[in-house]
Amino acid sequence: MASAETAAEHERILREIESTDTNCIGPTLRSVYDGQEHGLFMDKLEGRIRNHDREIEKMCNHHFQGFVDSITELLKVRGEAQKLKCQVTETNQKLQNDGKELLTSMDELRQCRLQQRNIATTIDKLTHCLPVLEMYSKLQEQMRAKRYYPALRTLEQLEESCLPQAGSYRFCGIMSENIPRLRTHIRDVSMSDLKDFLESIRKHSDKIGETAMKQAQVQIARDNAVTSQQRSMSGRRIRKEVERTGSNPFSEKDSGILDVEDEEKDEIPGAQDLVDFSPVYRCLHIYTVLGARDTFENYYRKQRRKQARLVLQPHSNMHETLEGYRRYFNQIVGFFVVEDHILHTTQGLVNRAYVEELWELALSKTIAALRTHSSYCTDPDLILDLKNLIVLFADTLQGYGFPVNQLFDMLLEMRDQYGEVLLKKWNQSFRQILDQDNYSPIPVASPEEYQRIAGQFPFQDPELDKMPFPKKLPFSEFVPKVYSQLKEFIYACLKYSEDLHLSSTEIDDMIRKSTNLLLTRTLSHCLQYAIKKKNVGLAELVQIIINTTHLEQSCHYLEEFISNITNVPPDTINATKLYGTSTFKDARHAAEEEIYINLNQKIDQFLQLADYDWTAAQGGGQASDYLSDLIAFLCSTFTVFTHLPGNAIEHATLPGKVAQTACMSACKHLSTSLLQLLLEADVRQVSMGALQQFNVDVKECERFARAGPVPGFQGDTLLLAFIDLRQLLDLFTQWDWSTYLADYGRPTCKYLRVNPHTALALLEKMKDTSRKNNMFAQFRKNERDKQKLIDTVVKQLRNLIATNQA
Repeated sequence: MASAETAAEHERILREIESTDTNCIGPTLRSVYDGQEHGLFMDKLEGRIRNHDREIEKMCNHHFQGFVDSITELLKVRGEAQKLKCQVTETNQKLQNDGKELLTSMDELRQCRLQQRNIATTIDKLTHCLPVLEMYSKLQEQMRAKRYYPALRTLEQLEESCLPQAGSYRFCGIMSENIPRLRTHIRDVSMSDLKDFLESIRKHSDKIGETAMKQAQVQIARDNAVTSQQRSMSGRRIRKEVERTGSNPFSEKDSGILDVEDEEKDEIPGAQDLVDFSPVYRCLHIYTVLGARDTFENYYRKQRRKQARLVLQPHSNMHETLEGYRRYFNQIVGFFVVEDHILHTTQGLVNRAYVEELWELALSKTIAALRTHSSYCTDPDLILDLKNLIVLFADTLQGYGFPVNQLFDMLLEMRDQYGEVLLKKWNQSFRQILDQDNYSPIPVASPEEYQRIAGQFPFQDPELDKMPFPKKLPFSEFVPKVYSQLKEFIYACLKYSEDLHLSSTEIDDMIRKSTNLLLTRTLSHCLQYAIKKKNVGLAELVQIIINTTHLEQSCHYLEEFISNITNVPPDTINATKLYGTSTFKDARHAAEEEIYINLNQKIDQFLQLADYDWTAAQGGGQASDYLSDLIAFLCSTFTVFTHLPGNAIEHATLPGKVAQTACMSACKHLSTSLLQLLLEADVRQVSMGALQQFNVDVKECERFARAGPVPGFQGDTLLLAFIDLRQLLDLFTQWDWSTYLADYGRPTCKYLRVNPHTALALLEKMKDTSRKNNMFAQFRKNERDKQKLIDTVVKQLRNLIATNQA
């Protein structure tokens, strides 16, 4: 069984060897050698080879005759083939000989066609590369010429259109690699130019602002001149226009003036003439092309904000000179002139909101700086110049469209400070005038001198005009000087109110209020100072009264003067009235009071010289020396009062009213002082003889009062000043106590003015306190009776006082 299977397997392997490619019999043979029957297989293989050999031999025997026949025929054909070969060789040789020229021409044609194709290709490539090279050359030229914005445009065109069309050549790659570096270089260079520009305008803002303010000043002067010319020629021009055209000339614009203004305006250099703005425009365009416009705008605005803060920071000594303020304003104006130009010449680099924000910042800081620095100023001329400079500053910026109402509001605030500084200056002027015045009537030697004074002070006196020269004016030098100073003050107030866009009524009200402050505060205090200062004599006080009277009379002239310069009628509703009348009236009252005080002080000085012997046994027959001197002084003093005006104003409705009041006041003070002298505590005892001497002195005073030292008193009015003293002395000298005690309290009492307390105090002084120590005096009957009588009266007076108090 196993041999059958082996035989079948060997058979299969043999068939596979026969039918399989020799390259693939390896695995088959391996399977034979892997088995154990390879010997048997070899035998079968040998047998199979022998079988195939036998079959091959049979086949060869079968086809041998045909093979021989074929060889024979082939030998026959060989001769013919040799002939054909010779013929073909000859033909080929002829063909080769004939085709050599053709081949040469064909080769030349092929070479020409190849060159032609290469030339066409080269021309096509150069056509695409030349624009690139030309554009790059143009770029290099623009870069060397620092024309960066056109260079950036060229770069953009080179990158977007030329290089893509040129192809991927090496030089195109190099150019492509250089493009970012060129862009960065252009951006950096333009930014450097912008920084140089910002630094330049920071340094030249002063000059730009100065030029702009000069332009505004020229324009304002031109407008004022045109306005004045129109006012002066309006009537004439209207008539000519009506006659020529038959229409209203104001219905059309005055083209001539407009043309002149336009021509002059064209001649005035602007910010663009002083500053080269091309770096800004160039940098803006470059950053726009680079797609970084927002970055550029933010950088520009940030830098300009920093510069604005620097510009708005004033110098610490700015308030010392006007030049300091002018430089400060020039820088601010220059800054905003540049920003305004940038606003109107660029699209979006700065906008209106940004400029307005900067202006609000500048306005607040400028106003704060001006308030601070102007508060240090004590020179009214500097404040006035500063006001004019601020007005020019405001008008300049207003011409560029910036709101400046807050500046004018601040000027109105500064007006109060200006008024205070003026008041201080005029306070010194008034004090200097008062200190230098001689308080004497002004002598006038000629009509020219009279007219000169009349031109300074509105004085009218028909009676004085009739008097021949030389003559004297009633007032002293300080009257025309003070009046002139009042007018100068009004002019100074008017100067400040100019160009503040105020109405005539507002200007008039401002001037009147300031003048009232000058009158009621400054001049009033100066007059009080002149009146109250030491060593002011009665003659000076009298002259001050005369001077203030004439100044009071001139107040309505000041009203007219203010109305004339402001063109506001004085009777306008709600118009402020001047308080000059009350000011001078108060000063005059103060002078009168000072006269009364001085008189009383003089009287007190004389009374200090009184040297009474209060224990004298008998009085003298004549008045005391001190009292005689006092009466002589009063007589000479009241003679001076005859110069005082009495009927010029309401204050003195009667002639000599001041003199009468002074005289009455002096007599009352003298009477009171004499009574106090009698009752003072140092006088412990008063004898009847001393009272008699005192009575003689009082009679001398009554004789002075009765003589009428000052005219105008009715009857014995002046004697009433001594009535209290007279009744008291009569009571003691006449010893009329029974009448006094019996009639006390009745309206018809003879001694109605005698106070029981006063009488009691004087009686206490009349007691003889030395008799208790003098044993001989106790034996004098008259003395004892007298003392008993005094004691009795004292008891009765005490009872009377106690009864009245109950």
